[in-house]
Amino acid sequence: MSENAGIAKLILESNDGAKIEIDRQVGERSVLIKNLIEDLPEDEVSGQPIPIHNVNEAVLRKVIEWCEHHRNDPPTTDDDADTRKKTTDIEEWDQKFMQVDQEMLFEIILAANFLDIKPLLDVGCKTVANMIKGKSPEDIRKTFNITNDFTAEEEEQIRRENEWAEDR
Repeated sequence: MSENAGIAKLILESNDGAKIEIDRQVGERSVLIKNLIEDLPEDEVSGQPIPIHNVNEAVLRKVIEWCEHHRNDPPTTDDDADTRKKTTDIEEWDQKFMQVDQEMLFEIILAANFLDIKPLLDVGCKTVANMIKGKSPEDIRKTFNITNDFTAEEEEQIRRENEWAEDR
Protein backbone atom coordinates (compact mmCIF):
# COMPACT_ATOMS: atom_id res chain seq x y z
CA MET A 1 0.00 0.00 0.00
CA SER A 2 1.45 3.39 -0.96
CA GLU A 3 2.14 5.98 1.68
CA ASN A 4 -0.34 8.35 -0.02
CA ALA A 5 -3.27 5.95 0.40
CA GLY A 6 -4.72 8.16 3.15
CA ILE A 7 -5.32 11.09 0.82
CA ALA A 8 -9.00 11.10 -0.16
CA LYS A 9 -9.13 14.39 -2.10
CA LEU A 10 -6.84 16.02 -4.66
CA ILE A 11 -6.78 19.59 -5.89
CA LEU A 12 -5.99 20.10 -9.56
CA GLU A 13 -5.00 23.53 -10.85
CA SER A 14 -5.61 24.32 -14.51
CA ASN A 15 -3.26 26.48 -16.56
CA ASP A 16 -5.62 29.44 -16.08
CA GLY A 17 -5.49 29.18 -12.29
CA ALA A 18 -8.76 27.37 -11.50
CA LYS A 19 -8.50 24.98 -8.55
CA ILE A 20 -10.79 21.95 -8.71
CA GLU A 21 -11.12 19.47 -5.85
CA ILE A 22 -11.70 15.87 -6.87
CA ASP A 23 -11.74 12.43 -5.27
CA ARG A 24 -8.41 10.65 -5.42
CA GLN A 25 -10.07 7.70 -7.21
CA VAL A 26 -11.21 10.08 -9.97
CA GLY A 27 -7.75 11.64 -10.28
CA GLU A 28 -6.15 8.24 -10.53
CA ARG A 29 -7.91 7.62 -13.85
CA SER A 30 -4.93 9.68 -15.08
CA VAL A 31 -1.73 7.63 -15.06
CA LEU A 32 0.24 10.90 -14.84
CA ILE A 33 -1.56 12.00 -11.66
CA LYS A 34 -1.53 8.48 -10.19
CA ASN A 35 2.24 8.20 -10.64
CA LEU A 36 2.78 11.72 -9.31
CA ILE A 37 0.89 11.15 -6.06
CA GLU A 38 2.54 7.78 -5.56
CA ASP A 39 6.01 9.29 -6.01
CA LEU A 40 5.59 12.31 -3.72
CA PRO A 41 5.44 12.34 0.09
CA GLU A 42 1.91 12.76 1.47
CA ASP A 43 2.62 16.24 2.88
CA GLU A 44 3.54 17.48 -0.62
CA VAL A 45 0.27 16.17 -2.12
CA SER A 46 -2.25 16.69 0.69
CA GLY A 47 -3.94 20.08 0.29
CA GLN A 48 -1.45 21.24 -2.34
CA PRO A 49 -2.75 21.95 -5.85
CA ILE A 50 -1.39 19.69 -8.57
CA PRO A 51 -0.61 21.95 -11.54
CA ILE A 52 -2.01 20.75 -14.85
CA HIS A 53 -0.04 23.17 -17.04
CA ASN A 54 -1.30 22.08 -20.46
CA VAL A 55 -5.05 22.14 -19.75
CA ASN A 56 -7.44 25.06 -19.20
CA GLU A 57 -10.35 25.01 -16.75
CA ALA A 58 -13.13 24.25 -19.24
CA VAL A 59 -11.28 21.27 -20.72
CA LEU A 60 -10.13 20.05 -17.30
CA ARG A 61 -13.72 20.09 -16.04
CA LYS A 62 -14.81 18.01 -19.07
CA VAL A 63 -11.99 15.51 -18.47
CA ILE A 64 -12.95 15.29 -14.78
CA GLU A 65 -16.59 14.73 -15.77
CA TRP A 66 -15.49 11.78 -17.92
CA CYS A 67 -13.27 10.43 -15.11
CA GLU A 68 -16.15 10.76 -12.61
CA HIS A 69 -18.44 8.73 -14.87
CA HIS A 70 -15.76 6.07 -15.42
CA ARG A 71 -14.33 6.07 -11.87
CA ASN A 72 -15.21 2.41 -11.27
CA ASP A 73 -14.11 1.08 -14.66
CA PRO A 74 -11.43 -1.60 -14.42
CA PRO A 75 -7.96 -0.38 -15.38
CA THR A 76 -7.08 -1.02 -19.00
CA THR A 77 -4.44 -3.62 -19.75
CA ASP A 78 -2.23 -4.29 -22.74
CA ASP A 79 -4.64 -7.11 -23.66
CA ASP A 80 -7.26 -4.42 -24.34
CA ALA A 81 -5.03 -2.74 -26.94
CA ASP A 82 -6.11 -4.99 -29.80
CA THR A 83 -9.83 -4.50 -29.21
CA ARG A 84 -9.37 -0.73 -28.82
CA LYS A 85 -7.72 -0.53 -32.23
CA LYS A 86 -10.18 -2.75 -34.08
CA THR A 87 -13.43 -0.94 -33.46
CA THR A 88 -14.89 2.52 -33.66
CA ASP A 89 -17.86 1.54 -31.47
CA ILE A 90 -18.39 4.02 -28.65
CA GLU A 91 -20.63 3.56 -25.61
CA GLU A 92 -23.78 5.70 -25.67
CA TRP A 93 -22.75 7.85 -22.68
CA ASP A 94 -19.35 8.53 -24.25
CA GLN A 95 -20.98 9.42 -27.59
CA LYS A 96 -23.12 12.05 -25.87
CA PHE A 97 -20.13 13.26 -23.85
CA MET A 98 -18.16 13.81 -27.06
CA GLN A 99 -20.92 15.88 -28.67
CA VAL A 100 -18.95 19.11 -28.30
CA ASP A 101 -17.55 21.60 -30.78
CA GLN A 102 -14.43 20.54 -32.69
CA GLU A 103 -12.08 22.77 -30.70
CA MET A 104 -13.25 21.22 -27.41
CA LEU A 105 -13.03 17.71 -28.90
CA PHE A 106 -9.43 18.24 -29.94
CA GLU A 107 -8.58 19.87 -26.59
CA ILE A 108 -10.05 16.83 -24.78
CA ILE A 109 -7.91 14.52 -26.93
CA LEU A 110 -4.79 16.58 -26.17
CA ALA A 111 -5.60 16.65 -22.44
CA ALA A 112 -6.25 12.88 -22.37
CA ASN A 113 -2.90 12.34 -24.05
CA PHE A 114 -1.07 14.71 -21.66
CA LEU A 115 -2.75 13.24 -18.56
CA ASP A 116 -2.27 9.70 -19.87
CA ILE A 117 -5.92 8.64 -19.77
CA LYS A 118 -5.86 6.03 -22.54
CA PRO A 119 -9.57 5.10 -22.51
CA LEU A 120 -10.57 8.78 -22.92
CA LEU A 121 -7.94 9.25 -25.63
CA ASP A 122 -9.39 6.21 -27.42
CA VAL A 123 -12.93 7.59 -27.23
CA GLY A 124 -11.77 10.95 -28.61
CA CYS A 125 -9.84 9.37 -31.46
CA LYS A 126 -12.72 7.01 -32.30
CA THR A 127 -15.04 10.03 -32.37
CA VAL A 128 -12.79 11.74 -34.94
CA ALA A 129 -12.49 8.49 -36.91
CA ASN A 130 -16.27 8.21 -37.05
CA MET A 131 -16.47 11.83 -38.26
CA ILE A 132 -14.36 11.01 -41.32
CA LYS A 133 -15.49 7.44 -41.99
CA GLY A 134 -16.81 7.09 -45.52
CA LYS A 135 -16.17 10.72 -46.49
CA SER A 136 -14.27 11.93 -49.51
CA PRO A 137 -11.08 13.95 -49.03
CA GLU A 138 -13.04 17.07 -50.00
CA ASP A 139 -15.74 16.36 -47.40
CA ILE A 140 -13.07 15.80 -44.76
CA ARG A 141 -11.44 19.11 -45.65
CA LYS A 142 -14.81 20.86 -45.25
CA THR A 143 -15.53 19.11 -41.93
CA PHE A 144 -12.20 20.14 -40.41
CA ASN A 145 -11.71 23.40 -42.32
CA ILE A 146 -8.52 22.16 -43.99
CA THR A 147 -7.12 24.05 -46.96
CA ASN A 148 -6.06 21.86 -49.88
CA ASP A 149 -2.55 22.99 -50.76
CA PHE A 150 -1.95 20.33 -53.44
CA THR A 151 -1.98 21.23 -57.11
CA ALA A 152 -4.20 19.12 -59.37
CA GLU A 153 -1.07 17.39 -60.70
CA GLU A 154 0.18 16.56 -57.18
CA GLU A 155 -3.22 15.18 -56.20
CA GLU A 156 -3.32 12.98 -59.30
CA GLN A 157 0.18 11.66 -58.58
CA ILE A 158 -0.82 10.78 -55.00
CA ARG A 159 -3.93 8.99 -56.27
CA ARG A 160 -1.84 6.94 -58.73
CA GLU A 161 0.73 6.04 -56.04
CA ASN A 162 -1.99 4.96 -53.61
CA GLU A 163 -4.61 3.44 -55.88
CA TRP A 164 -3.98 0.06 -54.20
CA ALA A 165 -5.66 1.50 -51.08
CA GLU A 166 -8.87 2.57 -52.80
CA ASP A 167 -12.12 0.77 -51.98
CA ARG A 168 -13.16 -1.32 -54.94
